[in-house]
Amino acid sequence: MSNSYDFGKEAEDFAVKYLTEKGYKILAKNYFFRKAEIDIIAQTENEIIIVEVKARTSNYISEPETAVNAKKKKLLILAADDFIQKNNFICEVRFDILALLKIQQSWSVNHIQNAFDASEI
Repeated sequence: MSNSYDFGKEAEDFAVKYLTEKGYKILAKNYFFRKAEIDIIAQTENEIIIVEVKARTSNYISEPETAVNAKKKKLLILAADDFIQKNNFICEVRFDILALLKIQQSWSVNHIQNAFDASEI
């Protein structure tokens, strides 16, 4: 496995721990639909939260969240729709970005709630 794959897995594992500690229930990880992958699908009392995890070891070039472009948003929305329909959920859906920056052994978290919505596509 590559270092970037290992780092991505480490970041997603940290994200799951972070969200669980915040009271989120994790419904799925790495949910695939066609060409789309949702990193984490979580639930709160009345919402399904689609979480895109973006991690970096440096923000020298750009912040991690800037990597979520219009194409990625569209794919996430389509995959979320598939998950919601297959699981018969009737609730609000929220799209969050969890931007993680790891410096040495310490993670910094920027949890962007409602980062975008389905009307953007």
